Amino acid sequence: MIISMARGNGQATRIMEPRIGVPPSPEVSAEGVEPLLFEVSWEVCNKLGGIYQVIRSKAPTMVERWGDNYCLIGPYEGEKSALEFEPTRPEGPLGRVVNVLRDAGLHVHHGRWLSTGKPRVILIDHRRSVQELNALKHAAWEAHNISFLNSDEMCDGVLSFADAVFRVLTAVCQHASGTPEGMENTRPVIAHFHEWMGGLAIPMIRRARLPIATVFTTHATLLGRYVASQRPDFYDILETIDDRQAAADHGVTTQHLIERACAHGAHVLTTVSSITGEECEHLLGRAPEVILPNGLDLRQTSPTDLQRLHHEQKEKIHRFVMGHFFPSYNFDLDKTLYFFTSGRFEPQNKGFDLALEAMARLNAELKAAELDVNVVFFIISNRPVRSPDPDVLQARGVLNELRNVCASMTRQLEEKLFMRAAARETPSLDELVDEYWTLRLRRTQHALRHKRLPPVITHILQDPAGDPVLNQIRSLWITNREEDPVKVIYHPQFISPDNPLWGIEYEQFVRGCHLGVFPSAYEPWGYTPLECAAVGVPSISSDLAGFGRYVLENMMGHEELGLYVLERRGHTYADAAADLCRRMLEFCRMDRRERIAIRNATERQSGAFDWSRLAVHYHEAHELALKEAHLTTA
Repeated sequence: MIISMARGNGQATRIMEPRIGVPPSPEVSAEGVEPLLFEVSWEVCNKLGGIYQVIRSKAPTMVERWGDNYCLIGPYEGEKSALEFEPTRPEGPLGRVVNVLRDAGLHVHHGRWLSTGKPRVILIDHRRSVQELNALKHAAWEAHNISFLNSDEMCDGVLSFADAVFRVLTAVCQHASGTPEGMENTRPVIAHFHEWMGGLAIPMIRRARLPIATVFTTHATLLGRYVASQRPDFYDILETIDDRQAAADHGVTTQHLIERACAHGAHVLTTVSSITGEECEHLLGRAPEVILPNGLDLRQTSPTDLQRLHHEQKEKIHRFVMGHFFPSYNFDLDKTLYFFTSGRFEPQNKGFDLALEAMARLNAELKAAELDVNVVFFIISNRPVRSPDPDVLQARGVLNELRNVCASMTRQLEEKLFMRAAARETPSLDELVDEYWTLRLRRTQHALRHKRLPPVITHILQDPAGDPVLNQIRSLWITNREEDPVKVIYHPQFISPDNPLWGIEYEQFVRGCHLGVFPSAYEPWGYTPLECAAVGVPSISSDLAGFGRYVLENMMGHEELGLYVLERRGHTYADAAADLCRRMLEFCRMDRRERIAIRNATERQSGAFDWSRLAVHYHEAHELALKEAHLTTA
């Protein structure tokens, strides 16, 4: 969406112009040739964070529109890249480029990303010798005033990758599009760069005057993430921050200078949400021209399948909960709701702290209201751990044994009961089960029981004393007592099929839950509530998250759709915790029919976030860049 910036009462106002519909055909040059589009990111075939999800899920829509005129560029990471990359023989104009680069000594790998859409990919082995790297650092200082004097290994890699990308795009101009001077340019080139790690080639391109239309997307300002982790009032003080001083204070001067150079060098600056646009304006010195909301490649399901799948995955969560709590005490799982939060381990930025505070309050409210409901709240993140808690693993193993015993008894009972019934007998069921299985059942039940409280954490952390989430759980006196309706499970490892405590995909876990809780204090976009919506799970976001801000600005009646947005901007921590508790209490008061209705509404509305609708904003940015670079006619 294109945004216009107006200033009034000392505050920036963004006028949103969403345009959702069928993506237009690629704009052609005056000579009638479609442009080439290159998308550059450190996370192409290289899963590190949310940008990987953005690019990978968007690729099928881009391929559908651009075909082989679309190519992704990323770093080659050896065996890691090989898991997602299929080498192919380069052909056509891009094939000439690859061959020229290889002849010049640049190790480039051409192929397809092994993902939906199978987009064309160039991966570059960009590592340089110390001598070559020092020459690049000197050039960066001379040409762009970016100092790499105290740079780390990541910054050095960003610099060598940028130089390699610059060489690739220079070759594109010479051998697939025209000359570097653009004198006989017959094919416009668009280069879209993501984040400071992938964008440093932008100032190099502009200084060399290559005929390339450039777009830069920041998915979060580097400085914003650092400052917000220490200042809960980040957005309130944003206009007063001296960006260069703050970068020096946090030791990220080189990274910040790279990000500023990318933002100012690009023909079009974009970001993922209007709230991150404010960061760009004040920390990078330029307001974005286009907002690019993040989406997913969605496959919506029928209401019947939605409820069936929810029930199936909820049963798997039941199994986990039984193994975790039932050795100490049991409760009615049919009257239990599963809430969760998840994400990168930034407890304050992600709102883990506020969620726990609200859970402690919800525990007291449920007791006072005497609602016959339990809430199990999962915190899913990733921390350095030694191993799963042996007691948790043992309880899970005993529970599995109990299930096997019950299954064996059931099979034996079924056969004997059938034979006696066919003989017109009315047997006692106790007589049909062998004493062996009866004794084994009792021994397994005894082995499952203990007198300890269920643990609040599933793993042994490397530094339990220094973990802020665990410390807050203790300070709130959350101990998972039987009489407490709210129980907490801190799971410091991401859920995956190879996780010994789960053995399921993260998406399956989400689908089995009832509510996602993501009250972020700093979140440029936030995929977690969007992932919830995709599988029909209501969620609570915040107005300090890009997703929450988008919902507030573009979706009327969003609460009836299960897209709740907590107001945090301008509110105290205590007030936000009280409001979050109130919203969760209202959800706990819903009956089963109401929860089914809200799940259906949430899943139906998720189509608004499909890339088939949101990719149009990328197309707007590319068209605008072509115009700004004077590479096409209107």
